[in-house]
Amino acid sequence: MLRIGAHVDRSDPLAEGRERDADLVQFFLGDPQSWKKAVAPELGDTSGTDLYVHAPYIVNVASANNKIRIPSRKILLDHASLAASIGARALIVHGGHVTQQDGLQLGVDNWVKTFERMPAPLPILIENTAGGEHAMARRFDALARLWDGIGGFPDVGFCLDTCHAHAGGEGLLDVVDRVQAITGRIDLVHCNDSRDAFGSGADRHANLGAGQIEPSLLVAVVAAAGAPVVCETPGGADGQRADIEWLRGQLPG
Repeated sequence: MLRIGAHVDRSDPLAEGRERDADLVQFFLGDPQSWKKAVAPELGDTSGTDLYVHAPYIVNVASANNKIRIPSRKILLDHASLAASIGARALIVHGGHVTQQDGLQLGVDNWVKTFERMPAPLPILIENTAGGEHAMARRFDALARLWDGIGGFPDVGFCLDTCHAHAGGEGLLDVVDRVQAITGRIDLVHCNDSRDAFGSGADRHANLGAGQIEPSLLVAVVAAAGAPVVCETPGGADGQRADIEWLRGQLPG
């Protein structure tokens, strides 16, 4: 069976995971909208629960703005180092964006420089995003350009978010095949329904079966990807426990 879990509060991730009957937990190491240094949560015996860490949302190493790019590199390494020290399996980070004036190639070059200068202490998983006309990983033609630059680094992987793909205008029917044709891999799936319509660009998650994505498509994506799953859905412990239970019940044994 696939390992399935949820994004939880960082105060006590293991207790949060047990409350959801989760095989794994994903959490932040600080305020996702802050440049502050990462802080490790209190963790006891982590055996039986896989740990994943999500980098702050503000990280944008693709940016041409030195006041954004340089702090982004610093905080990315800071969170990656602490994530590795607590035994996390990977750090997930959004692909970021550039301006129309700067262009996607500059963003690719900045990502390449990031990995050239940062010895990754654990796998870094680039996540597709929902919005932004000049995002590095919203539309898959841009993702392909990014992967041409960074795909050869040994510790770079990919996280597929179903809500982001749907909202970003990438159909889910064959999304796994199209991603794997670009990246050669899917290391983690964020299985989220979407509150908004296809191509809306809105990153608003819904519980599985309660949004705009056909539930059978969510199941098909998870099954085809064959990767661990994080539900980043609303409703606290009750909502996420129900999503995990439902997804387990839909997948082949």
